[in-house]
Amino acid sequence: MAWYSLERWERPQPFGLEALTMDQKGYRRGSFQSSTSDEDMLEIAGASLDFSMADDDPPLDREMGGFTSYNGGGMNGASKMMDFLEEPLPGVGTYEDFNTIDWVREKSRDRDRHREITSRSKESTWALIHSVSDAFSGWLLMLFIGLLAGSLAGLIDISAHWMTDLKEGVCLAGFWFNHEHCCWKSNTTFTDRDKCPEWMSWSQLIIGHGEGAFAYILNYFMYVIWALLFSLLAVLLVKGFAPYACGSGIPEIKTILSGFIIRGYLGKWTLIIKTITLVLAVSSGLSLGKEGPLVHVACCCGNILCHLFTKYRKNEAKRREVLSAAAAAGVSVAFGAPIGGVLFSLEEVSYYFPLKTLWRSFFAALVAAFTLRSINPFGNSRLVLFYVEFHMPWHLLELVPFILLGIFGGLWGAFFIRSNIAWCRRRKTTKLGKYPVLEVFVVTAITAILAFPNEYTRMSTSELISELFNDCGILDSSKLCEYVNDFNSTKGDDLPDRAAGPGVYTAMWQLALALIMKVFITIFTFGMKVPSGLFIPSMAVGAIAGRLLGVAMEQLAFYHHDWIIFSGWCSQGADCITPGLYAMVGAAACLGGVTRMTVSLVVIMFELTGGLEYIVPLMAAAMTSKWVADAIGREGIYDAHIRLNGYPFLEAKEEFSHKTLAMDVMRPRRNDPPLTVITQDSMTVEDIETIINETTYSGYPVVVSRESQRLVGFVLRRDLIISIENARKKQDGIVSTSIIYFTDHSPPLPPSSPSMLKLRSILDLSPFTVTDQTPMEIVVDIFRKLGLRQCLVTHNGKLLGIITKKDVLKHIAQLANQDPDSILFN
Repeated sequence: MAWYSLERWERPQPFGLEALTMDQKGYRRGSFQSSTSDEDMLEIAGASLDFSMADDDPPLDREMGGFTSYNGGGMNGASKMMDFLEEPLPGVGTYEDFNTIDWVREKSRDRDRHREITSRSKESTWALIHSVSDAFSGWLLMLFIGLLAGSLAGLIDISAHWMTDLKEGVCLAGFWFNHEHCCWKSNTTFTDRDKCPEWMSWSQLIIGHGEGAFAYILNYFMYVIWALLFSLLAVLLVKGFAPYACGSGIPEIKTILSGFIIRGYLGKWTLIIKTITLVLAVSSGLSLGKEGPLVHVACCCGNILCHLFTKYRKNEAKRREVLSAAAAAGVSVAFGAPIGGVLFSLEEVSYYFPLKTLWRSFFAALVAAFTLRSINPFGNSRLVLFYVEFHMPWHLLELVPFILLGIFGGLWGAFFIRSNIAWCRRRKTTKLGKYPVLEVFVVTAITAILAFPNEYTRMSTSELISELFNDCGILDSSKLCEYVNDFNSTKGDDLPDRAAGPGVYTAMWQLALALIMKVFITIFTFGMKVPSGLFIPSMAVGAIAGRLLGVAMEQLAFYHHDWIIFSGWCSQGADCITPGLYAMVGAAACLGGVTRMTVSLVVIMFELTGGLEYIVPLMAAAMTSKWVADAIGREGIYDAHIRLNGYPFLEAKEEFSHKTLAMDVMRPRRNDPPLTVITQDSMTVEDIETIINETTYSGYPVVVSRESQRLVGFVLRRDLIISIENARKKQDGIVSTSIIYFTDHSPPLPPSSPSMLKLRSILDLSPFTVTDQTPMEIVVDIFRKLGLRQCLVTHNGKLLGIITKKDVLKHIAQLANQDPDSILFN
């Protein structure tokens, strides 16, 4: 029978999105799917408006059900149509896994709901209270999301800090104290503050002393054992309980926010396992961060809390607006940057971001940051471990090294994306992907063995970034601050540029080795079956490169202050160069090169440092990084992983410039079977059930007759199945020979005919249509901006074919010389 009336993957997806088949080989369904449709709805996709469906289409949530798909019962259609709001038919209008939501249906349903509440509010005081509570529910939900996201972030920070230190030793005053907290009450001097008697390394605990080769080997062994234990526990929990808890989650959340459904991805099991395993993965010392996964955690919080409010529980479009705000809260607690979080959600994650969502995102990010600040996980009244303040101004000539850091960041970003995607593709296409536990074990072992001898790779990546951002003061005991001091030239609190001492040179080659290790080990770490963020490793690579360049510039200015490039602004004995600033700019450049963030990145970095005067260096580095990386490859890491996984995501930022027409893309093609259609008043229940059983399409065009092919509307497969099954059970006289009609009035039939079934209520009377001569440039633009699921193609008013979102994605892939069959959910 015909070819497409929406493929199975598009089933209820309003945008022809072929919701990749659930029985596909690579896909695993885990126990994270609960029995309720709420918590397991990853269908929290986000934000493209789909105007392919009519206002009278049934609701999407199971509880809200749909319209009754039959007329009150009886032979004719004269009896009144049941109102879906009053007598819901469970299931009609709901979405299956790996489908796209119908934005138009959701939006129109929300408008109808709002109109009804507004009209009832004038009838009684109770209705007025209900109206006010409905209007306030969005802000209350944002409050809950902020509180929960901030609390979980604080719990993750405290736990990860403690477990990271556990690899090196234990606190005798209480094993639950990390190294820093353990030594707070110690009477040791400032320079020996890390050697307090309350904290004992494993060698001191086991053999009684911490000096000598055997003690070093024992500490080395315990470090590797703890790292392996943490990482193996993390991967086993992910594999056994919540397969969706691996990775950063941002590519999937972008896809969800574009309207796609992945059940369980934002469910309660995913939240619980991701929170636990994120702590384990970060503590294991792997080259990954917690910032990206915190966005996933916050979105899980948002999705689960939506079920407290009917308005969001029963409307997928409204729920996706909540997810956009939750993503902002996630970045807010990850970096202590509420404004940066809102801009990140707007720039990088969200597909649809109305002004109302902007305000609510700001409120959620504010509450989340306030909650985290109240918990004070690091004991320094800061929201992140690597908060730093710089006070020295920068000079115009320093823009040259800043731009060089931008170039390095762009080159590193492009190199990392290509290498990581190549490795992940190899993982997916070879036997390597069948052994995730072994892969995690091997990568963790290599990382731990290489990391321990170098103090800059042994410490957690957040502590490393904090060390690199730090502006050396008089009391700093770090090797990075071991300069030759000449206190006679000290003016106030500012230390002048000084000659580097032996500690600085030792730190330089150790940092160079750390840079090489981080560059390569991160390629193999990102994408493993443990929670893994990319923000922190990327920032660490840039911060190391920046600190190396900053120290080099500092020493150049110290020994050659009379050079023309330094004369006039860097006199002898002055504090000209701030190496920590170079580290910060380098971190921004590398993060921008990998993610292609610009505005939100600069704001996040400036919120981290509290220095408005450094916005220009950050902007210069971020833009240079993006330009260089874009010149090598247009995709950021998240878009590259979306394409690698075959998610049906239509990128709104890319332009379509090819001169093809709708008739070149539509189905059926020239040699295909004719289009499968349903006639409006001449097919029996048996005829339609045969079509449903013989095809896998998500929906079917309804026409006046096969001869005329005049379009009446579009009906979804799922709604047909549910309506027919329900009518057979509840409506007397419905048999296989009963006529199904989609018109207002029943067709004339002999008195002996069986009862007819009226299904006009599930018919979309205003499907989006284009002519066969419409340029694909316009069609692609329509799909992007309206979030369509499918559109029908006509010629002189007659139905010719259909274009689904999958067809559009395949067409774009073909024109880019890519495999069109890669547009699947792998």
